Amino acid sequence: MSAEARLRDEIVLHGRSLYERGLTPGSSGNISVRLDDGMLATPTDSCLGRLDPARISRLDAAGKHLSGAPPTKEAFLHLAMYRGRVEARAVVHLHSTHAVALSCLADLDPADALPPITAYYVMKIGRLPLVPYHRPGDGALAEAVGARARDHRAILLANHGPVVSARDLDSAVAAIEELEETARLFFLLRGSVIRMLTEAQVRDLEQVFPS
Repeated sequence: MSAEARLRDEIVLHGRSLYERGLTPGSSGNISVRLDDGMLATPTDSCLGRLDPARISRLDAAGKHLSGAPPTKEAFLHLAMYRGRVEARAVVHLHSTHAVALSCLADLDPADALPPITAYYVMKIGRLPLVPYHRPGDGALAEAVGARARDHRAILLANHGPVVSARDLDSAVAAIEELEETARLFFLLRGSVIRMLTEAQVRDLEQVFPS
């Protein structure tokens, strides 16, 4: 089996897992993996629980569709993340319930939308900037995402959901799952007095586990 065939199978495997656990309903969400000369991406309007490896879209480095089904209309988000983070080899974007709910709140810190509740959240996500609302498919969103991707491995799109990059697909999926779980904890704890990690503790984690 070729390396590309293995990556296609990994996309299908993770897509099914995310869908079956309710992390990406309907035909929402998309996944990509970076290749040396482009990327593989899930097709437009596809359910991540029912992906066909042969139909996964192949694009060149500029985002031109080369083969497979037409790519997700949000492929430009993935390209923006890859351009901002040269070390990233995978990007996952979900409409997971708690992260989307977080993205709809009016009182978020645009520089860091989710507080440091746990060490593992800081280790896998770091600081989570909020990008202002753009309609789905709006190309202007690419510029907003790209500007923040240089310094952040994950970004929250207002009234939309999270985009997470990582060194491989396993890591990207694990990170976005950690983000969703932390958002769930945030809502469970909202209204309570929360013992957050201190700034010194966050800095220590960032030094030991750099993005």
